[in-house]
Amino acid sequence: MPLETLDRTPPPFFKQGPSALSRLVFFGALALFLMVADARLHLVQPLRAAIATVLYPAQWLALQPVQAAETFASYLTDLKTARKTEEAARRKLAEQSQRAGQVEQLALENQRLRALLALRERVQTPGTAAQVLYDATDPYSRRVVIDKGQLQGIAAGSPVMDESGVLGQITRVYPFVSEITLLIDRDQVIPVMNARTGTRSVAYGDPSPHGGMMELRYMSVTEDVKEGDLLTTSGVDGVYPPGLPVARVARVDRRSDTSFARIQCQPVARLQGVAHVMVLAPVTPQPDGASAAAAGATAADAPAAAAAEAASAPPPAASATPPARRAHAGARR
Repeated sequence: MPLETLDRTPPPFFKQGPSALSRLVFFGALALFLMVADARLHLVQPLRAAIATVLYPAQWLALQPVQAAETFASYLTDLKTARKTEEAARRKLAEQSQRAGQVEQLALENQRLRALLALRERVQTPGTAAQVLYDATDPYSRRVVIDKGQLQGIAAGSPVMDESGVLGQITRVYPFVSEITLLIDRDQVIPVMNARTGTRSVAYGDPSPHGGMMELRYMSVTEDVKEGDLLTTSGVDGVYPPGLPVARVARVDRRSDTSFARIQCQPVARLQGVAHVMVLAPVTPQPDGASAAAAGATAADAPAAAAAEAASAPPPAASATPPARRAHAGARR
């Protein structure tokens, strides 16, 4: 076969069309034209809107997992925030409850302090307000310690009272603190007068270790003493101003085997949990350096004389023994 008869052109399948450079120039020019036309004439805007409308369902389906994840994360964040807010609200509620209790306590304390100030004005006796620090460590005595001492002008033997009545007497004085012996202490005595009848007598502290009462001694069974009678200071000892409330008669036991009645009294002052007190100056100034026992002995001797004078029959010789024993015990301390 001669070679001239062969077709040298490639078959249609292998035809490449325009060259690559020609196509690059054409499509580059087309792209530049479309960009200029879209910027100037907005020719592609309808086409873009149509394409966006067609692709919106696909976009919505593609965004659902992302939105679900964001919603779940937001739910967890909100739940955590809600729990923190609840805890903060509970803490705030607890603090408000505590503050409410403190407000009630402060209101009661303010009321007592106002009562103390009013009582101070009514008594017309110089006094010093003090705060109770703690109870004394001696388990066999009923004493408390206050935050005022010699530097604040506190003297041994000074009477002490709260907003209700007489609380006790200063028995020991230190530079910065002082010790108060309460009325219910077994070594404490105070001359009193029945506000209803005017009868004078002597009130002694309860001798029992855990007693919280007082006792009127050397009172005849014929004396007019009733439950509920108010006992006030008589002022015959020169220590307590007259007319201060001391106690109320709680029980009267008249026995036939003795000529003296057993009378128990309940102090009107708050002997437990007292926080603020008023230290009054003694009616008769006490000598410097006087001990608690000397003050107690003085307070005991005067009431004994008053009781002997008020009683219908003089008490036996043994009635003078308790004050002497107290004076001797105070001297030993």
